[in-house]
This record gives sequence, C-alpha cells and structure tokens, in this order.
Amino acid sequence: MKLMNLFSRRSIHMNIAIAFSCLIVCTTAILSFSSYRLSSSAVTSSSIQKTSQLVEQVKVNIQTYIGNMESIASLVISSRDVMRFVDATQAARESDEPLKRGASQYLRSVVQSRKDIASILYVNKSGDFVSDQSHAIMKSKSEWTQQDWYRLALTSSDEVVSPSHVQHIFEDQYRWVVSISRKLPESDRSQEGVLLVDLNYNVINDLCRQIELGQRGYVFIVSPSGDLVYHPQQQLIHSELKSEQMQTVLDMHEGSIKLGKAEESKIYTVATTSFGWKIVAVTYPDELIENKHQMQTSAALWGVLCLIVGLTISIILSYALTKPLKNLEMHMKKAERGNFDIRVDIDGTHEIGKLARTFNLMISRIKELMNQIVQEQEMKRRSELKALQSQIQPHFLYNTLDSIIWMAESGKVDDVVEMTTALSRLLRSSISKGEELVPVSVELDHIRSYLTIQSRRYRKKFTYSIDVEDSILGAPILKLVLQPIVENAIYHGIKPNPDQGHIQIHGWREADSILLTIADDGEGIDQEKLRTILMDKPGVSGGTGVGIANVNHRIQLYFGHDYGLHYESEREEGTIVTLRIPYMEGEVKDDGKNGKMDVD
Repeated sequence: MKLMNLFSRRSIHMNIAIAFSCLIVCTTAILSFSSYRLSSSAVTSSSIQKTSQLVEQVKVNIQTYIGNMESIASLVISSRDVMRFVDATQAARESDEPLKRGASQYLRSVVQSRKDIASILYVNKSGDFVSDQSHAIMKSKSEWTQQDWYRLALTSSDEVVSPSHVQHIFEDQYRWVVSISRKLPESDRSQEGVLLVDLNYNVINDLCRQIELGQRGYVFIVSPSGDLVYHPQQQLIHSELKSEQMQTVLDMHEGSIKLGKAEESKIYTVATTSFGWKIVAVTYPDELIENKHQMQTSAALWGVLCLIVGLTISIILSYALTKPLKNLEMHMKKAERGNFDIRVDIDGTHEIGKLARTFNLMISRIKELMNQIVQEQEMKRRSELKALQSQIQPHFLYNTLDSIIWMAESGKVDDVVEMTTALSRLLRSSISKGEELVPVSVELDHIRSYLTIQSRRYRKKFTYSIDVEDSILGAPILKLVLQPIVENAIYHGIKPNPDQGHIQIHGWREADSILLTIADDGEGIDQEKLRTILMDKPGVSGGTGVGIANVNHRIQLYFGHDYGLHYESEREEGTIVTLRIPYMEGEVKDDGKNGKMDVD
C-alpha cells in the first residue's frame, strides 16, 4: 500500500521512468552481486586451499624438527659416555668425577653443535643428574619432580612433547622452551630416569612467522590438552585480552571453518601433527580477496553506467508516451480554474485520443450546465429574499395597524393622523420595485417612523436615541433589517418591565465592516433561549424568533456567513443586538418617488 501511495503521488512520466530505472537497477545489481559473489567464492576457495598448503608445510617442518630432536635424544641415549653414567651405581656416580664430566662434555658438544637445542639433561629417581651445564646448580628434587616434563614422561611409553613454557630447573635460569622428555626404564644396573631435551622456542617462532597470511593473518600451535605451544600474541592470550576458538580447533582434525560474524569473522585452517599438535592458520575473509575493492568498484561502475543508459532511455520513452497526457492535464487544470472555452487537440485512435475527445464533449456539456445553474441560482436567490421580506412585512404591518386601531378607539385623532403619516412613509420604503439595498440613512428614517408609532402607542413606556456616524449614512444596507430587532426590544424587553425603558441605536464603521447595535434595558433573555434565538428556521410562525431568524438568514444569504446578528443579554439587565454587514464603496441613492435605489 505504501508503494502504491508513493506512485500515486507522482506523474505518469516519473512513474514510467522510475519503473524502468528500478528494473534496470535491480537487474544490474543482481548480476553484479552474483558475479562478485562467484568471483569472491572462487578466490576465497583458492586462498583457503593455499592456506591449507602453507599449514601443511609448517606441519611437515615442525614434525621434521621434532623428529630430529627425537633422533638426537636417541643418539644421546646410545652414547657410551652417557650410558656409562646411567648404568653406574650411585656410589660410582658420586665418587667418579671423570665419569660425570665425560657425560657432561658429550652433552655440551651436542648442544653446541645445534643452535636449536637449549639444553640436555638426564636425571634419575635418586636425583643424580648430568647436563650440558656442568657448573649449573639444579633446584631441589621436590620442585622438578612435579614438573610436567618429568611427571608425564614417567607415565608414558613414548616421547612427551610439552607446550611452550618457561623452564626453571637450574637456579637463576628461566628459558622459554619446548621440552621433549623420554623415560629410560629401570634395568639391572640402572635406576629409572628421564632424558630431557629442551628445544629453543625461537626456532618454532621463526618457522611460524615465515608464513604470510595477509596483514592480520597468523599461525598458532596448540597441544592436545589445549595449551598453547606458540602464538604471536601469547601474552595477550594469557592476560585474557584476546581469545581463540580453542574447543572448535581441538574438535577438528583437518580442514577449514569460518567462525564469527561480519568484520570479526575468521577462517581457521587446521592440520594435526603425528604427536597431536594442532597447527592452526587464522585468516580474515576480507584479506583473502586481495582485489576485493577493485571487484566492487568495477561492479559499481558497470551498474552506474547501465543505470545512466537505462535512465536516459526511460526518460525519452516516458516523455514520448506521456506528452499527450501532459497536454490533456494542462487543459484540465484550465477547466479546473473555471475556463470552459477550451478544446484539446490530440489526434489518433489510441486511448489518449479517445480520452481527449471525451474530455471535449464533457467540457461543452459542463459549460451548458454551469450557465443553466447560474441562472437557476440567481432566480432562487431572488425568490428567497422576496419570501423572507414578505414574511417580515405582514408581521410589522399587523402590529402597527393594531396600534392605530387602539388609538382610534380611544378617540386620539391627532395621534391617529401622526401614526398614519408615519405608516405611509414606512409603506413607501417597503414597496419599492424589487430593490434590496437602501442607504443606511433611509433605513434609519424607517426605524424613526416605527419608533414614533410605538412611542405614541406606549406613552411614557420608553424613550429612544439614535447615534450613527455620518460616514456610513450613504452606505448600502438591506432594507427592513432593524425594524424586527426594535420590535422585539419593545414587545419582549421594555413592555414586560414596569419601569420606563430606553432603546439606543448606535452605528459606526470598523475596518471593512459596518456595526449597528440596538440596546435596551428591559427584561433581558435567559441563556437557554439566547443560545437558540438565531437557530429558528425561517418561516416558522409563533414566538419572537420569526423576524429575528429571518433577518439573520437574510443577511447571511446576501453577504455571507461572516456577517449577521449577535446577541448579548442578561436577565433584568437588558439586551444588546449587534448587526454586522460589509462596508461597500459608493453609496445608494433614493430617487424619492417610488423607492427605487441606485448604487454608485
């Protein structure tokens, strides 16, 4: 739905261009991505295979090196000088100094001939020992018998190859070595003992560092027990600032596996030696593909090129397809602004041509209907205004005649003459030939005549005053809009009040409006009636709201809903009615004969 809404807000031209572009982009992206993945996979497989070969080479070199050390251990055991020391009795070893010196010299000659050997030592259960270091002081028996090279050798029938460790057999010597220990079984002439050959750790370090696996790749060696034999960052491993997937490595015999996620992923390639060491090469997938960025750049450039070509083609095609639609849209906007004197000239038998011809027929028909509606609305407006006016006039005339009859019955001839004269002036202004607007001055003369009549009828019942600015006297106003308001003020405000009342009419201009207020100090209107006084439907007889509702409806029908009547009232305080109409330039003139008005 969101995608459909997105397309619905754009032009057809843009939608076609976007659709073509998306199709080209998706196709190019899929092809580029597939090509990159296949190339990347092929390069990765090739790199892993190469890494496996390197690991195998390290494995062979280490096995050869350890094998050589085992051969040297066998050579030492078969030496006559060493065997004489081994087979000698304890008393002979302690008293025969040349015996121990000869064995020591032989071991020293072997160590000096091989830089990869750190030291050679033989020791038996009694603690008698001989090494290449004749003057070295060996630590106490309780300390070295607990070390792994001695303890594991006694329990194994084969050579024991230890992880890398710090060898601390002699006083003041701390060497980083890899130890090969071998048990010499007890015989009729000798005690059980252990031959120890300490290998120089730097040899293994050099073998592993020669392997280049990218900028971050490296090789490490782990023993079957999970102890590190070699690691380029061994200190970080021991301090737990760095870790390796040891258990996964120990569970593997040969092969490669990818571990980790995203940028932290690593590929572990494992090879296992004959004596259980795991040779592990760690590589980073991103570094296996040396030309990864070139491949990505190439794929991106081809994608951009295809996108540019596709956009160009889609824009040209979409423009050619949508040009007639844009022409039709332009004419529709003109029709929307009210111009119906237009015609779309689009030839052809395609769908857009048919749509253009239908649009031309529709515009012609709309123009005819609009003219008909304008005439009907004008007639309706005039009929409604006349109907509203006719509702007000009988209501006013009935009340006025009622007052004259009452005075005639009372014998007040002068008052009857005066009221009849005022009534004639009122009727003269109300029977004009269809005119709706009169000057404010004429409407005020009308209301003065009306107040004259009512003041005669209700002597000493109320007084009145009219104060209107001269600047609005010539402005046009709907006729007979003040009389119903004043009538209600008299009948429903002043008359029920036992005291004499006062009606004040005040008028002034405010910005682009004319405001006329009719205020009385009579009984007032309760709030419930006040809320509904202007809501009565015009033409409904009964109650005071007939004239008021009709006046309000008449003003709004002529000037709009921003104008009309506004009521403010408090019980026993009086009522203020505000009439608002627009101020129109020019003025309305009365010819003084038949009530016809002209607006200049």
